[in-house]
Amino acid sequence: MRRFILTFIFVSFYLCIAVQVKAQRNPLGSQFFINPYIINPAMAGSEQGLRLNGAFRRQKDATPGGPVAQNITADYGFGKAGVGLNLDNNRAGLLRETRVMGTYAYHLPLDGVDQFLHFGISAGLRSQRIDVSDLNGNGDDVLVGQYNDRQNYFDGDFGTSYTSGSLSMQASILNLKHFFKKDVIEIDDRETFYTAVSYRIYLTAAGSADFTPLVAYRGVDNSDNIWDAGGQLSVADRQVFLSALYHSNDMATFGIGVNYLGKYLISGLYNVNTAGLNENSSGSFEIGFGMKL
Repeated sequence: MRRFILTFIFVSFYLCIAVQVKAQRNPLGSQFFINPYIINPAMAGSEQGLRLNGAFRRQKDATPGGPVAQNITADYGFGKAGVGLNLDNNRAGLLRETRVMGTYAYHLPLDGVDQFLHFGISAGLRSQRIDVSDLNGNGDDVLVGQYNDRQNYFDGDFGTSYTSGSLSMQASILNLKHFFKKDVIEIDDRETFYTAVSYRIYLTAAGSADFTPLVAYRGVDNSDNIWDAGGQLSVADRQVFLSALYHSNDMATFGIGVNYLGKYLISGLYNVNTAGLNENSSGSFEIGFGMKL
């Protein structure tokens, strides 16, 4: 078993080194603790039954044309398998992007209590457009027309993870189409990989409260890779949680939420610049919701 864990850690680390990319983008905060399926297809159906989750984020000052991110996921676990649907809709200025991914995951039990090796792959379509209705200028511009004439294209993600009762290790490669073939036209930085390690520490003998520290390493093109470090504290029979993360691009994320009976979730997260340079961004709010059936 020890040899397997060491091998998994080596493979996860190799994925980070092999993908020569950089990162700057601030992801949805929900992906770190609340809904890891957002960023890793291996987590689809990792729990038995149906789970529904959603997240919405926008800038605090609601600046016209400011970035808006929306995500909805549905995943279902049955036996050793899981299936899921992951929908992204993002807007920034005139740019619109929609991504629809279907997922299949396999959860392989290992020779230990609550130990699993998870594999997942997502495939679907991505659409990128310039919203001509909001364009302050010549809507017949040739370059705008050429951009919007591009067809929707096939895309995918691959992920793997190892979980035990408390330990979780994840690694995923994202936007496989762009990974294998660079586009001539890009509208924003693209996510390329995500890795994370977390460990749940029980604070009471009954397990009614716990603390989960997490360290993640992620990237997108054209910027520096980003380290994320923080944790989530759960109390009141793990129905109320507080989270905080520091990101190495001088950002921080703070969250609070309620997971009533482990079935009904509502959360709020705030992402803020910690460098004191808030002239260009006053932070963003993210609202999340979830249901487990």
